[in-house]
Amino acid sequence: MVWNGGIQARRTAACAAPRIYAVFVRATKGPPLIEFRDGVFFLSTANTSYWFGVTAHGHLEHLHYGRRLPVQDPQALRPERTAQRASAIVYDPADPRCTLDALALEYSTIGQGDYRRIPCRILTHHGYDLDPVHRTHRITADAAPALTLPTADGPAESLHVTLGDDRAGIELTLVYTVFEDVDVIARRVIVRNTGDAPATIEQLASVQLDLPDRGLRVLTLDGDWIAETHTHTRAVTPGAFVTGSTTGSSSNRHNPGFLILEDRADEDRGRVWGVNLVYSGSHEASVSLDAHGSVRVHSGIQPQAFAWPIAPGEEFESPQAVLTFSDEGCNGASDRFHRFVNRHIVPERFREVPRPVVFNSWEAVSFDVDERRLGRLAKQASALGMELFVIDDGWFAGRRDDTGGLGDYGVDTSRFPSGLAAFGDRLKRLNLRMGLWFEPEMVNERSALYARHPDWAMRVPGKAPREGRHQLVLDLCNPDVCDYIVEQVGAVLDSADITYVKWDMNRHIADASSPHVAHPGMVAHRYIQNLYAVLARIFAPRPHVLLEMCSSGGNRFDLGMLRHSAMIWASDDTDPIERLEIQQGLSHLYPPSTISAHVSAAPHAQTLRDTPLSTRFNVAAFGALGYEYDLDLLTSEERKEVRDQIAFYLAHRELLQFGRFRRGDMPRDRYRWQAGEGDEAIVGLFQRRVDAAPTPDILPIAGLDPDAAYVVRAKPQRLMIERFGNLINHVTPMRLDPRGLVLQTVGRFHSLRDAAEEHRGTGSLLAEGIRLNDQFQGTEYNESIRMLGDHGSTLYLVEKETPR
Repeated sequence: MVWNGGIQARRTAACAAPRIYAVFVRATKGPPLIEFRDGVFFLSTANTSYWFGVTAHGHLEHLHYGRRLPVQDPQALRPERTAQRASAIVYDPADPRCTLDALALEYSTIGQGDYRRIPCRILTHHGYDLDPVHRTHRITADAAPALTLPTADGPAESLHVTLGDDRAGIELTLVYTVFEDVDVIARRVIVRNTGDAPATIEQLASVQLDLPDRGLRVLTLDGDWIAETHTHTRAVTPGAFVTGSTTGSSSNRHNPGFLILEDRADEDRGRVWGVNLVYSGSHEASVSLDAHGSVRVHSGIQPQAFAWPIAPGEEFESPQAVLTFSDEGCNGASDRFHRFVNRHIVPERFREVPRPVVFNSWEAVSFDVDERRLGRLAKQASALGMELFVIDDGWFAGRRDDTGGLGDYGVDTSRFPSGLAAFGDRLKRLNLRMGLWFEPEMVNERSALYARHPDWAMRVPGKAPREGRHQLVLDLCNPDVCDYIVEQVGAVLDSADITYVKWDMNRHIADASSPHVAHPGMVAHRYIQNLYAVLARIFAPRPHVLLEMCSSGGNRFDLGMLRHSAMIWASDDTDPIERLEIQQGLSHLYPPSTISAHVSAAPHAQTLRDTPLSTRFNVAAFGALGYEYDLDLLTSEERKEVRDQIAFYLAHRELLQFGRFRRGDMPRDRYRWQAGEGDEAIVGLFQRRVDAAPTPDILPIAGLDPDAAYVVRAKPQRLMIERFGNLINHVTPMRLDPRGLVLQTVGRFHSLRDAAEEHRGTGSLLAEGIRLNDQFQGTEYNESIRMLGDHGSTLYLVEKETPR
């Protein structure tokens, strides 16, 4: 259903809003999410309000984005311009106090006197000057899906506001979609060429948000391969802070999502605004502070090397940006984004569906894939309680190392003499499902595909292509390449009972050139458009296949990929101490259900750090759990520990994956994570480094019923004997070499128990913080002492007690 509004306006002083008369017909029940009264648009979610109005000159003035307010006259929020600005450009001589440079705007353009950062640059036959003003608007009772890009879905209402400039022949439609249940408002822009001459879009942000300066800070997620999504917070100061990606993907360098924090905001208090982008390509975001006390936020397509010609009658859609606001700190904003992703982004068939416990073969066998070896690992994985067996790289013809084979997805019969289908049947008898790794966007020069179609690899004419990891990027701007990927991957998936795909992409895009686009500036965006189409063509007809995305780890961890997949491999770094930073960073924007996290052997291949098996699990448990491990090398005690870990995880999987997630402000190199609230929660306390004679730890638990009684128990976990080193001689009747055969043998079959800890109290008492048992003080060991040491951790299960 549609609301239609007509508009008449009279000019008032100082860019004031016109008087607007409108008649609306609304078919849906309940209070409206979008209202239009007296020239003002009122957008409401359960806990937030977003207001903007139409000025006397037809521009859109931003008025409020924050906590929910009752719909009313917003005049007190509109700055009164009672004096002319000496250096300002006057928009209209008849209205001398009106300057767009000092107005909070919904979307600004070039040439009208606004000298702040501009969200769009469109070259027309009149140059870059563009002055689009309000023409029409309509409200629809849907999520306003895009035609060429992924957008959020589910129950929503959308506002379409069309601005036009007849002289330039350009229309901009600003699309606002309100997701009431999760306090998210999405925005995107549609550009139409309504003139009779071609135009070129050279820059297009999906959102502009003008906020009053409250001493703001910006929190970004930045990093590199095996060091993704570390948080960095910086003050918003005069000038512009710009971040983004130019790699062809959303990138491990700078995630497209970020938070804007009021100066006093922390994890649980203060105003926080969140911004993210439903897009997997190169992107740019900026936060700038001007001389008039206004902070302007942009997010959208990376303008570097971007250009998109639009002929008369054509249009172009920007990616969808998503916004949230919370006055309950970063955790409040994160919770809203988490619920948004789980309810409106992840494919509907996987929403609230528990992610399986995975065994991935990579760190166990690397390229040395062998049906007999995999079969032995599968038998062990099944006995330990795992649910899905993923055959990583090395299963297809010509793939003996990373110099060959990509592009040829025929099964290597020397490695699977019985075929994949027979191996899948073998897994099924072990109660395991089968998954496969692919890297379909890439090709090796040493491959049958490249021999047949060297022209299918991206390259600049007249230049040799540049390799990364011995591979080239296939030109997805070419429809024949897209068809080939769909046919090849689809044929393998249909050849056996495959229920899981890990889709990888292991290099950045260079040589971004293609003969299949009209302008070189179209390559990067067309690639991403066609990638989305390829994913839809492969997986929509196969809804039973669970898709995990990967790109050298977390190189493409974004909402665009999550529109097609249920989870994303967070990092090739499986060291849990590094993963604390990586997963905590991701948690600001993405729920644990989407974060693929594995337990691997220690010392770790990425850091050489030795960490306890318990900590490796405790960190990975706050995500989609997997094991990437040579199971042949587990000791008897380690097998018991892994079996207990998986049993605990399966018993509490929905809580860990979908429960409300909170981060805790902790001192001294500690991390505190909590999943769940109300009747049940799990709290993880992690320690990067131990101090000598450590002071007591305090563990607050949030979100409980203040009057209900709870019991808090530490999850049992084993202390492996080798962790004690020479100290073992203090509790043995004879002197033993801690590296000798006797203790090595004993350690394979015996372990000690970490602190057995139990606490009781009401929710209000536990919120004050449990005083935990002492850590090891260098004096003694008993079962009540917490033996954390460096890299130690404990999970605490919080359960409401049933009255007797």
